[in-house]
Amino acid sequence: MEGTAAAPAAGTVLNALATGRGSAFAIDEYTTATVELFTDEAGYTGEVDGAPDADTRLVERCIEYVVDAHGSKVVGEPPVVGGHVRTESEVPMASGLKSSSAAANATVMASLDALDATDRMTREDMARLGVMAARDVGVTITGAFDDASASMLGGVTVTDNDADKVLSREAVDWDVLVWTPPEQSFSADADVDRCKRIAPMAHLVEDLALDGEYGRAMTVNGLAFCAALDFDTDPIVEAMDRVYGVSLSGTGPSFTAVGDREALEAIRDQWDERPGTTLLTTTQTEGTHTV
Repeated sequence: MEGTAAAPAAGTVLNALATGRGSAFAIDEYTTATVELFTDEAGYTGEVDGAPDADTRLVERCIEYVVDAHGSKVVGEPPVVGGHVRTESEVPMASGLKSSSAAANATVMASLDALDATDRMTREDMARLGVMAARDVGVTITGAFDDASASMLGGVTVTDNDADKVLSREAVDWDVLVWTPPEQSFSADADVDRCKRIAPMAHLVEDLALDGEYGRAMTVNGLAFCAALDFDTDPIVEAMDRVYGVSLSGTGPSFTAVGDREALEAIRDQWDERPGTTLLTTTQTEGTHTV
């Protein structure tokens, strides 16, 4: 039994660390998961293409949860007792572009695809299952349902991460510029207490996002969380008068800007002067899908 699915990366509108409310948007870069399920080989294993030492506990737990919930109902005898997942990604790990959420979403849907059971869960519940696995293995602080929902559903979502509830979703058609420095930043290592001190700004960002003012929300979020997480605000200041919105993505180190493509191309020339990589892409509205 084998299944494959691809999940998009995402950028941040509102980081959920301050208040438990978050917002993110899917971008047209993907993590792909291929899952094999076994009836004769117990246990769950994983591998990341090009990263032999990567932590694969999250994707392994995703397969396990899907099999526990649905395996016996659709397979019968002999039961599924193990599985293996291989992920390949255009999304750098620990870059703030929701690589963990994308990997979890792709693995959950690929596992269901292997069981021929993608119709047994709603897409929101697929995202919730991945979030549950992320919490279980300790790779997230907030549960990251904002990131997971944007990646699973596509478009831009606003969520209550404490309740794993989607407050709003909208399909958006934006050009997106991403700058990813060479260093990594793991969200589980972020200073949560310091982030909670900027809750007044996070509430403002939430209000803007729920009103559809995503660009302004992004920029306020970016300035506030750069201050809280000790990131340089220069990339935001360089772009903010020429774009719809610009922000630190997640807990960094990547920055994303959305706006007119010509303006983004000019900003890319500036961001290219820094170490790391830049990418000019678009938003994605389909969300996670089988391949």
